Amino acid sequence: MTTVRVRLTLIYSGLFLLTSVVLLVIVNTLLRQALHARIERLVAPLPGKAPVAPPAPDIEAGVEPLPPLSELARDLIHYQWDVSALAIGVLTLVSVVVGWLIAGRILRPLHRITATAQRLSLSTLHERIALTGPRDELKELADTFDAMLDRLERSVEGQRRFIANASHELRTPLAVQRTAIEVGLPEDVGEIRDTLLVHNHRIEGLIDALLVLSQAEHGLQRRDPVAFHEVVRLVLAETDTGAVTDMGAMTDMGEVTVTARVEPFLVHGDPVLLNRLVTNLVDNAVRYNHPGGSVEVTLAGGVLRVRNTGPEVPAERFGDLFAPFRRLHTTRGQGAGLGLSIVASIAAAHGAAVAARPNPGGGLEVAVTFPAVAV
Repeated sequence: MTTVRVRLTLIYSGLFLLTSVVLLVIVNTLLRQALHARIERLVAPLPGKAPVAPPAPDIEAGVEPLPPLSELARDLIHYQWDVSALAIGVLTLVSVVVGWLIAGRILRPLHRITATAQRLSLSTLHERIALTGPRDELKELADTFDAMLDRLERSVEGQRRFIANASHELRTPLAVQRTAIEVGLPEDVGEIRDTLLVHNHRIEGLIDALLVLSQAEHGLQRRDPVAFHEVVRLVLAETDTGAVTDMGAMTDMGEVTVTARVEPFLVHGDPVLLNRLVTNLVDNAVRYNHPGGSVEVTLAGGVLRVRNTGPEVPAERFGDLFAPFRRLHTTRGQGAGLGLSIVASIAAAHGAAVAARPNPGGGLEVAVTFPAVAV
């Protein structure tokens, strides 16, 4: 791939070489014509006089005869060509170096704009190019880019404020509704009461999932060092009271057995979102399983793998696993269809890659690969 800097250097050097060759040809051609004209005037006889022969050289004195003027002119022209060609070759090399340096200096603002654009995310929208220098096309491009970032930052901040307000406005009436159901309904309507509470909890879970998904898609406002292995252990410990060790652990959640092998690993990110990522993966692996099935949780080399048994995933549904509101059939109740969508969004916010593949005989293996963190 030829870069703009290389192309500019080649253009500068090519133009220099072309103009130098044209100048060399013109100068040497005119010089040759001028020399021949002068020689002809020197050797031409005056009107009415016989041509004067040049004096004979003094052989006895050891003086070599001078070459004819035409031969001397030819040697001079050849020497001029050789010296000019050598000078053009050296200057062409110099022009390549100078052209490379000049092109780099001209393109330096573009490199700055590119580096800023590559570094930007929803959590770093406060950064600006702030290019200084003369008011030229590059300065105008950088200022336009900064103005676009100003508008984008205002839009993102408005969305974040809306999410915070919506979180409060949606959760408050649901909490009041749940309290009214638990306290206000008489005991003789227990079935209706339980049904209302189930739907209330489901709506609360859906709202929480949507808010977490929106927060993850808007990026991380700050990144802190997080002991990810401790997050995984905490999620498993909260799921069951059994302890989790580095060598592995077994815990029984209903009819599904969970085993874990966790190695120390550090992630720069949000501990709350990382906790939600692990929780959703484990919950999904248990939810989409069968009685007597198993779940394997492994954290090694910066890769979190959650592998479960369960029903086979149809090939036509495999591409929808990480899409919002996509649910697979399960006998353990229906979720909102946001579990793996939230996992994918949280992973993307932390620069991690998510991949899933079917297991032989049924079930899935979901792998989240985090970037290496310099210690």
